[in-house]
Formats: sequence, structure tokens, C-alpha cells
Amino acid sequence: MEMSQEALADYAGIDRSHMGRIERGERNVSLLNILRIANAMNCKALDFFLDADI
Repeated sequence: MEMSQEALADYAGIDRSHMGRIERGERNVSLLNILRIANAMNCKALDFFLDADI
């Protein structure tokens, strides 16, 4: 799925600048925001953890 950082932030209801800091690893992401981002990407939050081998 191709989506700009700004579009993802809008769909997830997260401030665009905060999303940028999350992407760059400058901010830790809360579980609530993980759920919001996963929902915006039409996937399960579990997929993030499985892909990260956690």
C-alpha cells in the first residue's frame, strides 16, 4: 500500500509532525497510536510485531 506520511497521519488521526518523529525513531509510539496506524493501513497491529520479530 502506497500512502504518504501526511495521508497516513490524517487517516490515523495523528499529528503529521508527530508521525514523522515516530518514523524517524525520535519518539516512542503508544499502543493506542499503533492501533490507529494499523487501522489506517487496513492491517492488524499484530502484524507490526510479527514483522519486527518481537
